[in-house]
This record gives sequence, structure tokens and C-alpha cells, in this order.
Amino acid sequence: QRLTVALQEAPHFFLSVDCDISKLNEVRKIINDNNNFKISVNDFVIKASSKALKIVPKANCSWNDSFIRYYQSYDIAVAVAIDDGLITPIIKNVEVKGLEELSSEVKELALRAKENKLSPEEYQGGNFTVSNLGMFGVKNFTAVINPPQSMILAVGMAEKRPVIVNEEVKISEVMTVTLSCDHRAVDGALGSKWLKVFKSLIENPSLMLL
Repeated sequence: QRLTVALQEAPHFFLSVDCDISKLNEVRKIINDNNNFKISVNDFVIKASSKALKIVPKANCSWNDSFIRYYQSYDIAVAVAIDDGLITPIIKNVEVKGLEELSSEVKELALRAKENKLSPEEYQGGNFTVSNLGMFGVKNFTAVINPPQSMILAVGMAEKRPVIVNEEVKISEVMTVTLSCDHRAVDGALGSKWLKVFKSLIENPSLMLL
């Protein structure tokens, strides 16, 4: 019902960009090879989404009929497939969590979501949603906004593609992401600004440490 209302009432528009995750995967391999825990690309996506909201605070908002509400928290909802459909557990205060803590919390919430053990406060709310279908081989897609949020990021599968760097062709790992925006709260310029920052963070993961 909520997504039907979102499609009927929220004027969706979509922005796509390709992200070179070669550096990210180098960092991820170092982390995973030297620790007992494993960090996923999606953990970096969640972290970068939070950081981008902090850098572009006007995008951290929701539409509320007669006004726009702006948030000072950075709570990221993560779409998880369950037997009965889809649920979005929320990782709260992502901006203050390291990748290890973030990854552990994502795994724990996803497991409890699939076991139908989440409490309402763990899946209701959030400022922004990440939906990743890359593990299913989906190259790119557009996602329906999760109201009252104003944006959702659809993440596709990473694949090796030829890219031009300094006038030379090289093979890089590229991931296409598509940002869905509610035009009532986030217009094209603001959505593009957020996406540019997100791309910079994903392609230069050391910036997430700042």
C-alpha cells in the first residue's frame, strides 16, 4: 500500500552514474585478508550514503504534505528480501560507526529480518534507503521511494568494463547505481550534487575516513 501510494503521489525522477570500485575492492581485500570479519561492497555503499547525506545536508530530508522535514541523523534503511516480500531494517547513526561495526549490524539485522524477529522500531523510519540487487546479477534498475523518505539508491552488479583513464583504455570494476528522488523535496540539481559526492566517496574510499 505504501509503495503504491508512493508511485501515485511522489513525482519520481531517476539519476544514474557508473562508479569505479577498483580502489574500494583493493581496500576491502586488505581488510578481509587481515581480519576475522568480512566487509562487503554494500557496507561501503551504506557508509558512503550516510557520508554523502552529511556533506549535502539539504538532501537529508522527507516530504510531509505541506513542508519538508530536514534531519540531523543519518539512519540508513537496507532493503532485505524475505519470504513474504521485502523489509527495510534500519542502521541508525551510520556516520559514527566503523565498517566492522556497521557490517556486523547489517548482517545481524538481515538475519533477524529473515527470521521475522525485528521489532517495529527496527524497520520503521530511516532517512534514506539502499536497495542492492547486484548479488542477483542485476546490472541496473530503478527503485520505488520508501515514503516519507525522499531518496532511494538502487545498486547494480559490479562487472569488469573498459574505461578510459588519461587517454588510455584500462579494465576496471564498475558498478552502476541509480538514485530515485521525490521531486517535491529533492530536485535534479540537489540529487545530482548528492550523487556526485557519493561517487567520489565510493571511488576514493579513504575519503570516508574524514
